[in-house]
Amino acid sequence: MTIRLNPYLNFRDQSRAALEFYHSILGGELTVATFGDYGMSDDPARTDLVMHGHLVSDAGLDIMASDTPPGGDDPAMGTAINIALTGDDERLREYFTGLSDGAEVVVPLAPAPWGDEFGLLNDRFGVAWLFNVATS
Repeated sequence: MTIRLNPYLNFRDQSRAALEFYHSILGGELTVATFGDYGMSDDPARTDLVMHGHLVSDAGLDIMASDTPPGGDDPAMGTAINIALTGDDERLREYFTGLSDGAEVVVPLAPAPWGDEFGLLNDRFGVAWLFNVATS
């Protein structure tokens, strides 16, 4: 049996937009189930919100997300946790560029003192991403 660690992102009414944005950059397969799909909302305004979304990229990235359930507290977005994408794959630079659209780029992707390329950004949905692209 295997164990996987997957980021599970929580949003207030933006999960579908976030997952579709990530899918446009990371590619792969996106599945989305709404509160309405499972009969979990009596409020027509919340029926189409995401109960569970799952994106698996061709590179093996695995991200899940949902909207806050009806009556739930607003999620606290912030930078206490970063989604870290690391490795030597050229796609990492493309991912950084794509996720930078509408983002706060905290540290531009550039050579770091340890020899790799490093960058930080908070994307348009408030999710913090850390990149380390190995150069050797």
